[in-house]
Amino acid sequence: MEDKTTRRASFKKLGMGLAAIFGVGTVNAMSKKSEEKSAKPKKEVVGEIVTDQDIPLFSGAVKHGNTLYIAGKGAHTEPFEIKAHTEIVLKELERELKANGSSMEQVLKVNVYLADLGDYKAMNEVFRGRFGKNPPVRTTVATYGGVPGDSLVEMDCIAALD
Repeated sequence: MEDKTTRRASFKKLGMGLAAIFGVGTVNAMSKKSEEKSAKPKKEVVGEIVTDQDIPLFSGAVKHGNTLYIAGKGAHTEPFEIKAHTEIVLKELERELKANGSSMEQVLKVNVYLADLGDYKAMNEVFRGRFGKNPPVRTTVATYGGVPGDSLVEMDCIAALD
């Protein structure tokens, strides 16, 4: 009988040891998952929030992790000429990029919206070279019915952050 008692005691010790090991392992795994969740990047509004009848409509700029998203910028002023409007829009984008820790060279994607596709060539003359030697990906479209706010061009972009 002593043999059975010794075996039971040994198994009991082994079982408690394994439980302790697996218990601690489970706690560590759960706390690691919790840490990973809290370490995930969160959306941070860094630009003005545009409202419509005091209800939030969209954010002017948002950071998420190491990426900055900038809403469309337009030129809502005279002179109503595509080169002037393109210059204004590009300066606005650059100002917003710098204010949030990025730059024109770090822009990954640009969307260009033209009120008139006939302005494509003149817009390109101002756009060319503004994003450094490695320009971003770009999509250019002509909008049906024009760009909001009487701008001849609107641009939004996605950029990397330092």
